[in-house]
Amino acid sequence: MVTHSSTHFNINWAKERLDEMDAILTSLEGKAGAVQADVRDMANNALADLRKSRDSFRDAVKKQAETSEAAWISAKAKLEHEWNLFETGVRKYVESFGKQIEDQQATFTLQAAAQLKAWREAAGKLGNDAKQFAAERRAEIDVAVKRMSVDAAAAEEKLQKLNQAGTQSWSSLMAALTETRAAFDRANQAAREAFKRAA
Repeated sequence: MVTHSSTHFNINWAKERLDEMDAILTSLEGKAGAVQADVRDMANNALADLRKSRDSFRDAVKKQAETSEAAWISAKAKLEHEWNLFETGVRKYVESFGKQIEDQQATFTLQAAAQLKAWREAAGKLGNDAKQFAAERRAEIDVAVKRMSVDAAAAEEKLQKLNQAGTQSWSSLMAALTETRAAFDRANQAAREAFKRAA
C-alpha cells in the first residue's frame, strides 16, 4: 500500500500541472485567431512549442506512472524543470501576443479551474484510499485529507476573488496560482507522510 500510495502522490502532483498546461493551451489556442496578422506565424510557432513542452511532460509522466518512488524522485526534478520551461514560455507568449486583459483573465480562469479540479480529485482519491486502513490507524490520514480539503477551499476562495476583481496584472495572477500550487504540494506531501506513518 505504501508504494502504491507514494506513487499516487507523485501522480497527483504531475496531474495538477498537466491539467494546468491543458487549460492554458485551450485558452491561448482559443484566442490565437485574434493575434495580429503580421505576428500570427510567430504566435502559432510559440503555441506549437508550448504544445511540444506539454506533450513531453505528459509522456514523461506516463513513463513514470508505474515506477517506484525512487524513480519518481529522480524524474520529478526533470519534470519540475519542464514545468518551469512551460511557464516561462506561457509568460513570453502572453507578454508578446496576449496583451488584452480579457485574454489574460480567460487564461487565468481556466488555469485556476484546472488547479482546483486537481485539488478536489486528489482529496477524493486520498479519502477513498484512507478507507483501506483500520479505524485506529486512519485518524491521522483523515486529518491530512480534511486539511487538504480545507486548503483547497481557501485556494478556491482566493482565486475566485482575484478572478472577480478582473483587473489584476498577469504577474499577480500567476503569483496567486504559484502560491496555491505550492499549498497543494504541501498538502499532498503532508497526506503522503500521514499515509506512510499509518502503514
